[in-house]
Amino acid sequence: MVAKNRKQTGKSPATQADRDKSPLVSPPGKSNIRRPGREGKPFTSSHSNGLSGIRHKLGLTPSAAVKLGITLLLAALTGYLHWYHLSQLFENDRHFSHLSNLEKEMAFRTEMGLYYSYYKTIIEAPSFLDGLYMVMNDRLTEYPLVINTLKRFNLYPEVVLASWYRMYTGVMGYLGIPTKMCWSINRGEGLTPVDSCEGMGDPAYFYVTCVFLLNGVMMSLFFIYGAYLSGSRLGGVVTTMCFFFNHGESTRVMWTPPLRESFAYPFLVLQMLLLTYILRTRNPSRTAMVALGISNLCFMLPWQFAQFVLLTQVASLFASYILGYLGPAKMQSILVTHMITLGVCFILMFGNSMLLTSFYASSLVSIWAIIALRDRFTQVFKPGIIIWVMQGLAWVGSTVLLKFMLSTVLGASDDAHISGLIKSKFTSYKDFHTLMYTCAAEFDFMELETPLRYLKTLLLPINMLVVALIAARTMQDIVRFLRDGGKASGKTEDVDEAAGSEIAAKGELVYHSLQLVAFAVLAILIMRLKLFLTPHMCIMASLICSKQLFAWIGEKYKHQIVVFAVMAIMAIQGVANLQAQWAIIGEFSNLPQEELLDWIQDNTRPDSVFAGAMPTMASVKLSTGRPIVNHPHYEDAGLRERTKLVYSMYSRMSGETVKRNLMKLGVDFFVLEDSWCTRRTRPGCSMPEIWDIEDPQNVGKTPLCTHMSRNSRPHFTTVFSNDIYKVLKVPKVTKDLR
Repeated sequence: MVAKNRKQTGKSPATQADRDKSPLVSPPGKSNIRRPGREGKPFTSSHSNGLSGIRHKLGLTPSAAVKLGITLLLAALTGYLHWYHLSQLFENDRHFSHLSNLEKEMAFRTEMGLYYSYYKTIIEAPSFLDGLYMVMNDRLTEYPLVINTLKRFNLYPEVVLASWYRMYTGVMGYLGIPTKMCWSINRGEGLTPVDSCEGMGDPAYFYVTCVFLLNGVMMSLFFIYGAYLSGSRLGGVVTTMCFFFNHGESTRVMWTPPLRESFAYPFLVLQMLLLTYILRTRNPSRTAMVALGISNLCFMLPWQFAQFVLLTQVASLFASYILGYLGPAKMQSILVTHMITLGVCFILMFGNSMLLTSFYASSLVSIWAIIALRDRFTQVFKPGIIIWVMQGLAWVGSTVLLKFMLSTVLGASDDAHISGLIKSKFTSYKDFHTLMYTCAAEFDFMELETPLRYLKTLLLPINMLVVALIAARTMQDIVRFLRDGGKASGKTEDVDEAAGSEIAAKGELVYHSLQLVAFAVLAILIMRLKLFLTPHMCIMASLICSKQLFAWIGEKYKHQIVVFAVMAIMAIQGVANLQAQWAIIGEFSNLPQEELLDWIQDNTRPDSVFAGAMPTMASVKLSTGRPIVNHPHYEDAGLRERTKLVYSMYSRMSGETVKRNLMKLGVDFFVLEDSWCTRRTRPGCSMPEIWDIEDPQNVGKTPLCTHMSRNSRPHFTTVFSNDIYKVLKVPKVTKDLR
């Protein structure tokens, strides 16, 4: 039995160390064992303060204000439910509240531990500015280099959370208010007791709570998004139900809180909601465009892969423009907003070249040029399919050309592995770095089980029906346009207001359908990206409540009965999915790694340099503060080459060659893991087999790691070993060769 004894209760001291009318909108409307252990007088619109003042300023009638209030209340409720759901799943999986500080840190594996380590650095620094300076002049992550990790790793979330934590604990400490409760945990026979703390005064608890709160707000935005897109609050309900019923396919934040997508994706939801408003509104205000830009920025800053998602968005908008559903003026306004956001992000990321050399940046410029030259296209090509195709070809050609020109001029190669990854999806091409991605299941093609799971919850059939209806209406418009000889220019600013609203209404649906197709392509190619596809399918599912698409069903109550019937069928598998999630009961424990980290802390100098498997190195840096030479953030060309040198230990090269590789990097200790030598996710994906692609002359030899697991001499000395890890010391004679 775990004995959870209250150890102390005390404060945590400051740490040292525009809504618009449209046809779519209704009127204002592990181990599985736990550790033993009112109604009043109505206000008139003449009031200039209070709720009536707000209602008057928004131009809402009393009934519209009530409907808005109900919508916001339901949104808040769904947000709370999602926050609670995430928190419980995370606690059930890890028993996080009973873990020691070291165990909490070990629970943040791979990239998660790397990101969290910078949060830890800032909160433990003498002051916030000292901590910020340390992460901007980091000497531990890629020894002996000094790097700006804020530029390299998109660490703004950690900077913000660390500043909030320091302010929170400082204020609470000043007021004398306790912020955490600490306990002594008896871990069972043969294990020493550990201290465990709960409450917002605990750094890890504060961190994950903020992540889950942000993703709770995201669910509120999902409800509002679904309700706005469909023109019915019932659409918001459908969206959120679809998300919960397909939760395991929609997000992984409950298992991996520190990953960049956990911070970035909620802002993408906000950005797409604002974009929907802009597409629906005939003349969107400057405020709306500024809000779009800010949400865009908040999406880009935390995540290096945001540019690829925004590329698909710009491409979908451009296709809507080509088909005449989006006017050139509005399209250019959106492009300018994206460009300004990209520029601001480039500055805040200290000139990160990956932003300027991305396909996203090149696409913005090429689309702008095509729209600016639209009259030339009209003069040269006959209106219709030919001009559409030529504009599309011009976009693809100019984007690719501009991207490679910028990469050459700026000498950027950090995203070269992305080109290799894409190439490997369509050809037999493979190299070391490509295989490091494709051998991981999340970067493989989408598994067949995923669409089957969509089928069981009716998410896939509903989306197919919605997209088919939108596609049919779009084809009718295209046929009518071609039959009229291209007389309808497609310029929404040249038509009357009613017709303009109708085009805008169709345009937003066409955009969302194209965006769905783009996300589907990404998810099929790279399974990890289904985290964009599934939530967007949930948004599209809200359109079963749209009068615009489903007026043929009949009266309102008939339509609602059909929707409720569909939701009831969805719930059969959906509830089963939720029950499966709730049944996950486990506890984090990694005694071999705990032994390793304790040994490093007690038996090596603070400046001793370590190398090894990327996930383990993140834990070494986080929990011991020792310098490392490689880490899990694989998006830098230099780091990829460093890791390749380190991983030569798992090749068939000679021990002398590998020792020299480690000497080049200044390594004192190598953490050898036998599982990395033998693990094989599928044929051709063990580390020795990956190395055979790069080192064909040694094919057939016994891998060096196999020799090292038996006897590390004469090239290295074993100084620590347990069932999982073996620490090899690089001979001191190599020191003068650094």
